Amino acid sequence: MIVEDILRTKGRKVHTVETGQTVVEAVELLNGANIGALVVLDAAGDLAGILSERDIVRRLSATPAALMTMKVGDCMTGSPHTCRGADTIDQVMMSMTEKRIRHLPVHEDGQLLGLISIGDVVKRKIEEIEHEAASLRDYIAS
Repeated sequence: MIVEDILRTKGRKVHTVETGQTVVEAVELLNGANIGALVVLDAAGDLAGILSERDIVRRLSATPAALMTMKVGDCMTGSPHTCRGADTIDQVMMSMTEKRIRHLPVHEDGQLLGLISIGDVVKRKIEEIEHEAASLRDYIAS
């Protein structure tokens, strides 16, 4: 199974925010969409970073008062790790585990194609294992 399979099922909608928006605006978007991360775009619409709940909590701990007026560009993780549609679920799981990240923009040829989370990856991996187990049971039973 590959990342493209996840996007085909999940969809390609990506919630984004721009570097110049405030963190408060970003928090409203996160809460409104019930998600854990936003892809950050620069003024030209190119991938600039990712803003996760973790980024916000770290800034809240370090500078609580400043967070209310802070810009997304000052709080985000810049140059985020990305994946491609052809990457396998195993490759993505390994990358997320090694880098200790929970969200990966799917980015190819300068285009943002989607966003996958560790939850998406684990769900597909479980489905894959369940399918293999069912196939083995069917094989043994016949």
